[in-house]
Amino acid sequence: MLKVTKAAVLAVALAVPVAVFAAQGDAKKPAKKEHAAAVASHTTSGTVKSSSDTSLVITKGSGKNAKDETFTVNASTKKDGDIATGAKVTVAYTMDGTNMVATSIKAAPAKPAKKAPAPAKTK
Repeated sequence: MLKVTKAAVLAVALAVPVAVFAAQGDAKKPAKKEHAAAVASHTTSGTVKSSSDTSLVITKGSGKNAKDETFTVNASTKKDGDIATGAKVTVAYTMDGTNMVATSIKAAPAKPAKKAPAPAKTK
């Protein structure tokens, strides 16, 4: 009986520190971050400088402040309107590393041509 008691005490004495050590190990590990379900989306607009089936270049601003931005276009990019050189567009995109991947491109409707002023009437 004494041997059984000694064995039980020894087993408990060894199990308690192991359990405490294991619990401390889990507490020190940083909690896993949940992967964001939605990727951050950005929006910008400008004038189409060039476009193809795989890329779109727009110019933002004018004069010395003009800046070109290049977007990757793929099969899942939604296109709305006539995306031709010179068209005003709004681009929704996500970042893939350093690449801007267009998720949608919307061309602004063309503005109607301004009417010429009526000639002045002479008396």
